[in-house]
Amino acid sequence: MDKMYIRDLEIYGFHGVYEEEKKMGQRFLISAELFIDLSAAGKNDDLTKTVHYGQLCCELEDEFKKEKYGLIEKAAEELAKYILLNYDLVQRVKLMVKKPWAPIGKPIKYAAVEVDRSWHKAYIGVGSNLGNKEENIKGAIERINLSGLTKVIKVADMYETKPVGYIEQDDFLNTVLEIKTLLDPRELINILLGVEKDLKRERIIKWGPRTIDLDILLYDDIVTNFEEAIIPHPRMHERMFVLKPLSDLAPYLMHPVLNKRIYQLVEDMKNEIHR
Repeated sequence: MDKMYIRDLEIYGFHGVYEEEKKMGQRFLISAELFIDLSAAGKNDDLTKTVHYGQLCCELEDEFKKEKYGLIEKAAEELAKYILLNYDLVQRVKLMVKKPWAPIGKPIKYAAVEVDRSWHKAYIGVGSNLGNKEENIKGAIERINLSGLTKVIKVADMYETKPVGYIEQDDFLNTVLEIKTLLDPRELINILLGVEKDLKRERIIKWGPRTIDLDILLYDDIVTNFEEAIIPHPRMHERMFVLKPLSDLAPYLMHPVLNKRIYQLVEDMKNEIHR
């Protein structure tokens, strides 16, 4: 991945644990390392294919001065987040905040923190079989996008499927979302649970009727489990209503546990059905 650098942008700001720092202010130095594909800009000499670093410097200064934080860790986090949310070409950013006048009573060049943040790709299984199913799914997509740190990039076709497990219920409408997110898996699950709650999801019968069901199928290539969820989803390879829309979006994506591509899992399911 190509990189763009901004080194030691000097900004007078008002961050610090001590009240005097917030009143009097001091000098800070901001550095950013942007991970970005610069090939199109290099080939075409086109500013729209890259980041206008002069504009970015002005925006970083404005953002840095908007609030008064106690910690430079918080300032660094907010600046990194700003870059990723506002510059779609940037996939990852390392951002350093230096504090040359840190009031620690010792002769140092500066105190500093650096954060390393990037977009993560995840796939979300979606299902609904109560009320207006299509509107429920559209409402979930809207709420995910409005959550602030997650964007829906692609939506697979919707498929009507028979219920699994508890069969005395209406057919489901299923799809899969490709998203990019700045949230870690636990944070993302909490957002999805909040969306389900907003759309009146009730957990009365296991695998029973629901207005909306949102499951993390895959998150980058991580393998993990905690109380709220297991990633990859432990039953996704057994569910054609998951595999088919996922295959529409990413047929060559590799399952990190089974070491098979999604289209191969679809074929395995078809062979199992026809046995």
